[in-house]
Amino acid sequence: MDYSAIYPELILALFAIAIPAIGMVVKNSKYLAAISLTGIGLSMLAVFLFFYNGTGPIEFDTGLLVLDNFSALFMMIFLCVAFVVVLASGKFIENEKHVPEYYCLVLLATVGMLLVASAQDLFVLYLGIEITSMSSYALVAFRKKDLRGSEAATKYFIFGGFSSAFTLFGISLIYGLTGVTSFTEVGAAVAGLTDMKEMLWVALVMVIVGFGFKVAMVPFHSWAPDVYDGAPTTITAMLAAGSKKMGLVAMFKFFLIALLAIKADWEIVVAVLAILTMTVGNLAALNQTSIKRMLAYSSIAQAGYILIAIAVGTEFALTGGIFHIMTHAFMKGGAFIIVATLATVAIGDRIVEYKGLAKRSAILAFAMTIMLFSLAGIPPLAGFDSKVVLFSSAIYGATDGSEWMIWLAIAGIINSAISLYYYARVVKYMYVDELEEGEKSEKLKLPTSMLAAIIICVVAVIGIGVWPEPFIEFCKDAAAAFF
Repeated sequence: MDYSAIYPELILALFAIAIPAIGMVVKNSKYLAAISLTGIGLSMLAVFLFFYNGTGPIEFDTGLLVLDNFSALFMMIFLCVAFVVVLASGKFIENEKHVPEYYCLVLLATVGMLLVASAQDLFVLYLGIEITSMSSYALVAFRKKDLRGSEAATKYFIFGGFSSAFTLFGISLIYGLTGVTSFTEVGAAVAGLTDMKEMLWVALVMVIVGFGFKVAMVPFHSWAPDVYDGAPTTITAMLAAGSKKMGLVAMFKFFLIALLAIKADWEIVVAVLAILTMTVGNLAALNQTSIKRMLAYSSIAQAGYILIAIAVGTEFALTGGIFHIMTHAFMKGGAFIIVATLATVAIGDRIVEYKGLAKRSAILAFAMTIMLFSLAGIPPLAGFDSKVVLFSSAIYGATDGSEWMIWLAIAGIINSAISLYYYARVVKYMYVDELEEGEKSEKLKLPTSMLAAIIICVVAVIGIGVWPEPFIEFCKDAAAAFF
């Protein structure tokens, strides 16, 4: 077996195993963060060497896991999210108990995401999802004495357990119908199941429900705002920018490889769910008073946009979906890291508490403005470019018999306009509204590590927006490798 296909996972897993032992000697959170960042960096190096060498797809264990342009690109996205989260966590959790366990679980959650990125088998995919899920349940409950955190973790565990059961039952039905678990083999077998369509539909519904919970797709989204609100904010960043994107990668593989042969049977269902998800997410975000809950509903809406790629199902659509996942990882991750940074300097997560932030910290106000306007799709930021590619794919996909796909683009544009209202409201609080008499107005002293994490996200959002061509090419190559 060629173990080079799983070097990124192996490196990260070894560091995750070592950190609790190192934590017996090293108590300082910043040192443990530095060790974790070293592991993430080495894993990134393994992925980079794959791109640099250009050797083509590398298979592990007769194709259970494959390192190709698609999996490598998503590995790099997940590792970037983990890097930013760990970098910000050095200060955020420095006074907490069980710090080594925190970094261990973050790395293990990332290992699960990497497995999903390279999985070519239904059960390996499920294994990767569960590694990330189990780690995430513990991370959400990291602050055990925080009532909101405990409630969020309980809800997350219950909903996560249900979603896993639905997913596994659906996968088991598919295995029973086809006798295989490889995505490509399932795709070939499904095309001939003309006499078992009803049972296949039951399996399809089960998997849609299971994955729907993972990506917070309407109507399986109700857990997300409570969990995002109650979790430590750095972990919220990982959930929104990392594990949710893992669920979308799983959906790409399930629908566009395993069930591509019967796309005509499910494409309208996914399209309707995409429109419902983006609309419900944006409408629910309009009246939120908590910045974390607002960003949670915004994240639900963004998942609806990405579902367009599955409903359209072309290589161009997948390019747009991958590109939007890439940009969203930095936009949403950066926004939550900013919220976490403000929490460390005693500013709460109510939107009204962001009044006058521009005078107290010009750099944080500017960074949050960049993130929010990019999420809304304002040029020349990264969110605008990725939405253009994604929505355009629906227009180009509206060929004879598929004219309805143009409504996906229309719904995406309308919802982006709706989202601008609640994003602009936060900017108004930061730049226009004045502090009330008696409220604190001194300049904020920002932790260096958290500021560095924010700058990485800001540079990425502006850089991709101004110079999108090479990133679109990476996404094109990933989509071509996928199909």
